[in-house]
Amino acid sequence: MATVAITGAGRGIGLELTRQHVAAGDRVLALVRNPGGASALAELAASSGGKLTVHAMDVADDASVKAGAADSGSDAVDVLYNVAGVPGPIPAELETSDWAEWDEAFRIMVQGPLRVLQAFLPRMGAGSKVINISSQLAASTWPYGGFYAYAGAKAALNRMMRSVAIDLKERGVIVGLVHPGWVQTDMGGEAAEITPTESAAGIRKVAADWTLETSGDFLKWNGETHAW
Repeated sequence: MATVAITGAGRGIGLELTRQHVAAGDRVLALVRNPGGASALAELAASSGGKLTVHAMDVADDASVKAGAADSGSDAVDVLYNVAGVPGPIPAELETSDWAEWDEAFRIMVQGPLRVLQAFLPRMGAGSKVINISSQLAASTWPYGGFYAYAGAKAALNRMMRSVAIDLKERGVIVGLVHPGWVQTDMGGEAAEITPTESAAGIRKVAADWTLETSGDFLKWNGETHAW
């Protein structure tokens, strides 16, 4: 049994990762900005036999991250999933930008994963894994425009976590970056290619197979290397 911490656990990919890890018998620390608004997560926790606990955490707020991590106990963490994200300003406009939304995107998707990692790092050791949900929009090979804030934040996340992977290698902590696919979530829309169930199952397998030798790599949910 592994102990798994998941941000953005109240919906979409985060909720499905939570559901699958609980089903696999793992101990899950579900981290969500507003536990009171996460009814599906609450129902899952109630039926989990204590394997799932829910903790308030706003990844954009340093004090909230520290408090949420402290509330989750002191057990060693085997896998940390940084899932929480926002779409940013849509549509992206060349002539004007909503800088408040830009700031929020970077607080949540760049600073947030590092904040959360810092909070849980004392509970992580050799073999622990930090799996960051990125996006194909982060790659320079993405052949479309738009999504300025979201693409920029995910590209920054990728480069930052590659640096983190280098710096944590001596401790044996493994860092991964995953494109989850185009997923049928609130953000991905109903026309997306795969379901949250398929995406989460792929991410779990990729995470399980990740090694220190491939720490810092950018992979797709199906295990293929993502061009960057």
